[in-house]
Amino acid sequence: MSESEGLEPLPAAVPVFPLTGAVLFPRGVLPLNIFEPRYLAMVKDAMAASGAANRMIGMIQPKGKGDPPSLYSVGCLGRISDYRETDDGRILIALVGVSRFRVAAELDRDTLYRQVMTDYHGFADDRHDEAALDAATRAGLEEALRPYLDARGLSADWEAVHGADDESLVITLASALPFEPAEKQALLEAATLTERAQTLSALMSFAASGDGFGGLQ
Repeated sequence: MSESEGLEPLPAAVPVFPLTGAVLFPRGVLPLNIFEPRYLAMVKDAMAASGAANRMIGMIQPKGKGDPPSLYSVGCLGRISDYRETDDGRILIALVGVSRFRVAAELDRDTLYRQVMTDYHGFADDRHDEAALDAATRAGLEEALRPYLDARGLSADWEAVHGADDESLVITLASALPFEPAEKQALLEAATLTERAQTLSALMSFAASGDGFGGLQ
């Protein structure tokens, strides 16, 4: 387990929720509607866990079509910040992104859900505020957004876009826009906020031009 001095310890192993197209970013928020029995059990176990694992779940995308499918090598640890049980047996939760992790190994388990050993090496900055974007990168992001939305017949609250802080805007767009799973993964794995914003601008520009990003696997 790797951790930064002065910060809470991170769990060395976590249950994971493999979900295509659902990517959690550090400091982002991901609402989830849980209804499958194995993931209902996972959430309840996470709520009852002790120590660093309490309320912690790893979000990660499946890769491939095996049974079970293989996993991408990088996911994001999330803390359950909101929990509500419904009358029809579902659980509604919100996850707040804590830190990305690499899958060090998948664990043998006696649970219905999958669990992995986590490696946080290289992701220490995920638990510190990101540096602001430079003016050119921020402007490029906003300029790429308009033709992307126009190409899809969508609109935006431009006052909110212009007023959003850099990290909130990047996370919102990266989470909400309908990119392919490999493109979502590229956004997750971008090393810094600036690299994520530049990747986001490139994806939107390619999509608006009709080229797509094509080669990402």
